[in-house]
Amino acid sequence: MSKFIQFSQTGEPEVLELVSGTPASPNDDEVIISVKAIGLNRADAMFRRGEYIFDPVLPAQLGTEAAGIVLALGRNVTHVSVGDQVNLVPSFPMGANGVYGEEIIVPGHAVVTQPPELTFEQAASIWVMFLTAYGPLIEDAKIQPGEHVIISAASSSVGLAAIQLAKLVGAILIALTRTGEKKQRLLDAGAQHVVVVSEVDLTDEILRITGGSGVRVAFDPVGGELLPKLIRTVPKGVIYLYGALGGETTTIPVLEALMHRTTIKAWIIADLLADEDRKRKAIDYVTDALRRKEISPVIDSVFAFEDMVAAHRHLESGRQFGKVVVKVGGGSEG
Repeated sequence: MSKFIQFSQTGEPEVLELVSGTPASPNDDEVIISVKAIGLNRADAMFRRGEYIFDPVLPAQLGTEAAGIVLALGRNVTHVSVGDQVNLVPSFPMGANGVYGEEIIVPGHAVVTQPPELTFEQAASIWVMFLTAYGPLIEDAKIQPGEHVIISAASSSVGLAAIQLAKLVGAILIALTRTGEKKQRLLDAGAQHVVVVSEVDLTDEILRITGGSGVRVAFDPVGGELLPKLIRTVPKGVIYLYGALGGETTTIPVLEALMHRTTIKAWIIADLLADEDRKRKAIDYVTDALRRKEISPVIDSVFAFEDMVAAHRHLESGRQFGKVVVKVGGGSEG
């Protein structure tokens, strides 16, 4: 018997249930993995709450990021072998293949060889954070050395990944955070400027930092009340909106957006991962940077598998700095 986590009703973290079941056999295109670590994402909590882009089919499993060891393969899977240490690129729908389990069955196309330099906890963390940032900043905007880039919710795992990727290019990072308690840590993480949005007029501060010119690129998972302020600081540029932390409904000051010629571009990682050429190029870019130790996942905390409810509470607390990870069974060794 293998343990896994599901929920039979949407709601608070307490709806998560630890249950047991008999593992199935993989079909020709699937892989069975003995999970060693699970990476948690804000989308997991939204799915659990029933606030995701589609509703869960109950009882539902969840999660898209994990790392572990290959136990069995379908006959069409040839790029990995039994015993390989692997992790998952989140290229399947939430709930389709739950990864909150001791043994999981996932599509072979989502399985990649784990970089040997990484522990299982690190390997379970990398793809959502770095690929979400890579798509808008590196692939689409093609940020340049010396240009200012705004990163909001900068202490999130994706925000910290964005800081690392943009710094690697040579951009000048303006990190936004709600409170001053994370300011020094963001500076230590590589941001050249940190703006505490609760303490200053954001528009004035961005214009001061940039000598009045504003920025060409902003990377934002918040929306809400923050978006109109960003519009004023991104003249003739692009705001990449990749989340809704500020609430599902956001008011856009249309005349101001027109006046500043600001583009608001919605971004989801699924668009990148649906194209095999783009997906491979992105994975290679991130893997090479990891191996050169130019980037590294920032992990906030590691919880035990049996403490998934507490892990979800922490995930939604807003207190974390980086990725929340859950350890399954034995080890961290990668």
